[in-house]
Amino acid sequence: MTVNGWIQILVFIAIVVALARPIGGYLDRVLEGERTFLSPVLGPVERGFYWLSGVKPTENQSWWAYCGGMLIFHLFGFALLYGLQRLQGMLPFNPQDMAAVAPDLAANTAMSFATNTNWQNYGGESTMSYLVQMAGLTVQNFTSAASGIALAAALVRGFARAESRGIGNFWADLVRVTLYVLLPMCIVLTLFYVWQGVPQNLSPYVEATTLEGGKQVIAQGPVASQLAIKMLGTNGGGFFNANSAHPYENPTALSNLVQMLSILVLGAAMTNVFGRRVGDERQGWAILAAMGVLFVVGVFITYWAEAGGNPLLTALGVDPSAGNMEGKEVRFGEALSALFAVVTTAASCGAVNAMHDSFMPLGGAVPLANMLLGEVIVGGVGAGLYGMLLFAIISVFVAGLMVGRTPEYVGKKIEAREVKMTMLAILCLPLVVLGFTALATVIPAGLAGPANAGPHGFSEIFYAFTSAAANNGSAFGGLTGNTMFYNSTLAVTMAVGRFAMIVPMLAVAGSLAAKRKTAVSVGTFPTHGGLFIGLLVGVVVIVGGLTYFPALALGPIAEHLAMLAGSVF
Repeated sequence: MTVNGWIQILVFIAIVVALARPIGGYLDRVLEGERTFLSPVLGPVERGFYWLSGVKPTENQSWWAYCGGMLIFHLFGFALLYGLQRLQGMLPFNPQDMAAVAPDLAANTAMSFATNTNWQNYGGESTMSYLVQMAGLTVQNFTSAASGIALAAALVRGFARAESRGIGNFWADLVRVTLYVLLPMCIVLTLFYVWQGVPQNLSPYVEATTLEGGKQVIAQGPVASQLAIKMLGTNGGGFFNANSAHPYENPTALSNLVQMLSILVLGAAMTNVFGRRVGDERQGWAILAAMGVLFVVGVFITYWAEAGGNPLLTALGVDPSAGNMEGKEVRFGEALSALFAVVTTAASCGAVNAMHDSFMPLGGAVPLANMLLGEVIVGGVGAGLYGMLLFAIISVFVAGLMVGRTPEYVGKKIEAREVKMTMLAILCLPLVVLGFTALATVIPAGLAGPANAGPHGFSEIFYAFTSAAANNGSAFGGLTGNTMFYNSTLAVTMAVGRFAMIVPMLAVAGSLAAKRKTAVSVGTFPTHGGLFIGLLVGVVVIVGGLTYFPALALGPIAEHLAMLAGSVF
């Protein structure tokens, strides 16, 4: 580890924290339908959408109506994207004459982008036409991200409102977030990436002659526009197979910084929205501080593991200060590769600028652990906040058990219904992760996937189902996932990871919105100080540790111990 590396990491963290409050204030005004500086231009457009669709933005939906609208919307998005892929060969904007995508891969990809996962069992530049990239994948990047922010806003309203039958209007939230937040920011980011050297065109691929006289096909296309939303919306699906390690997706150190900031900035700002809505910004800062503690610990472990290099190579005379550069871009090195890996898995992004499969065992364990904790360390746009608020409910419930009081959080009593729905939302993830991982490690169709034997091969399988359930999309690249078995099981895992968590979460939001506000008393447990932050971090780690530690012991931990004993896989 170097001083320069840590300076870059600390500067990045400071920028994210500095942006959280101003962007949080803007998000808060947008979600509540208040006037913003873009209202004179976009207000008529917003009202036009409502008129065309017959939506009444002031209609206050119950939690089940809000949930129903969300599910129908994403079902339609899934069907649209599936159809575009299957008809790709007959549609325009296909200069490379890409054939129709196979049914199982098309279904996997449609579910992947509809759930904000962006798991890719294909190479983008060799599989998807420009039309599918733009009208299919990019559109779903916008809608899934906007939906995540809307869902978080619904839970926040549950805490903020009193004796209310509704938690907002899904259609209004979706339109406002897309129109006032995602589109304007992505236009600016797209222009920035073009300036940095990212392609944005509809031209056919270029054939070049190398210095050795060979022929090389150089892919291009509408890359910058997809790159902007894939990062800002914590989607992560790359236009190119190499994702943000490709020089056309991540050409400079400045573009690398902006991409990492884009991944975290909206998720961090949503904590400020929570604080503003409940009338105490300290509550939002406490949530962000808990996320920050877990994030910094993860960055430290990953950077330390990668900078230390492989002890087996050190024993052969390799200088340990060279670190572990396998699978990394020389442009970024260990520090920024480690930081990017933690950023993208702390959020539900999944974009990569280095190959996680090539990380040291403990370096690869951190991205895996980030996802196993529910990706609540800032998390996906919206999803990270509502995931962490569910853990906050568990935390105050545990605190209430210890002191013999009915648990309360930001003025709402937490009773049996909220705790049951919260546990249902949290426990659905290990059900599919551990269940499908166990299945894949005992049947031939599953064992045909990993490229490595032993604990690393197990980690490749475990990482895939963890990434799918956490709606992350990154991978240990050694797994061959484009098979009927993995396409179908990963699609199911992605659907459960997204929607089986959302439905009970919205039930919690509806239940909380109907409750009265309770006044703060001498016995109220303060939830804005260090004690609560420590309790929240502890609950997140313990729940993840108790649930997944045996699987982690079989994978990266066993691989690390084997490496120290002189074995590699």
